[in-house]
Amino acid sequence: MLNDNYIRGICIDWSKITKESYLKNIPSLKDLEYLNFDNRITFFVGENGTGKSTLLEAIAVAYGFNAEGGTVNYNFSTYNDVSELCDAIKITKSYRRAKRGFFFRAESFFNVASKSEEYRDTTPKEIFYEQYGGKSLHQQSHGESFLSFFQNYNKEGLYIMDEPEAALSPQRQLTLLLQIAKMKEKGSQFIIATHSPILLGLPDVDIYSFDNHQIKLCNYEDTECYTTMKLFINNRELFLNRLLGES
Repeated sequence: MLNDNYIRGICIDWSKITKESYLKNIPSLKDLEYLNFDNRITFFVGENGTGKSTLLEAIAVAYGFNAEGGTVNYNFSTYNDVSELCDAIKITKSYRRAKRGFFFRAESFFNVASKSEEYRDTTPKEIFYEQYGGKSLHQQSHGESFLSFFQNYNKEGLYIMDEPEAALSPQRQLTLLLQIAKMKEKGSQFIIATHSPILLGLPDVDIYSFDNHQIKLCNYEDTECYTTMKLFINNRELFLNRLLGES
């Protein structure tokens, strides 16, 4: 089957990375030369510090998204800490052009929401807020505003998301899961870094694990977040007794 994803793959030219760069000390990344995106939905999973968000951000910036989030038309920066990896990445695209797209980052969503209101130009507030449930994003909780903002982007496009579950309850994560599944059917592509065993439960996805000093495809049941959550839920008392006893 023809791969018509907006991003079909990436290649990394390490000659464009300085010798002293911390990127060369991230085990899962330092030997990565290319990565394919054969599925409409691709997840990055792994322990903190394994490089998944670093690679995700670099892909988003290389594609043209604002580093703190937003569309390719968002242009602002509250703190510039983008790694040089984005300059070393070459993206392989298909013939399809994404008419819509967004880079979602839970940690900087407040800034994106603020800029969204600045960018509304002369649109009356009541009309502008209608798309977000009838009120300002800043008058909603972090989770509510994040979800309502994303649900406004319900058309076919490219969506890169960094730990979207951070602001969401388990119930809201299920809502997000359903939204992603519907948008996939419309032709959207998603690349998502996550620790959520709920979101990872989506069927027919590719999961890249960044654990064990390499990036490789894995099954849902083999992800650390799933096995840890399953162990905790099924053996909570034993798990806590051992954990608290050791501490």
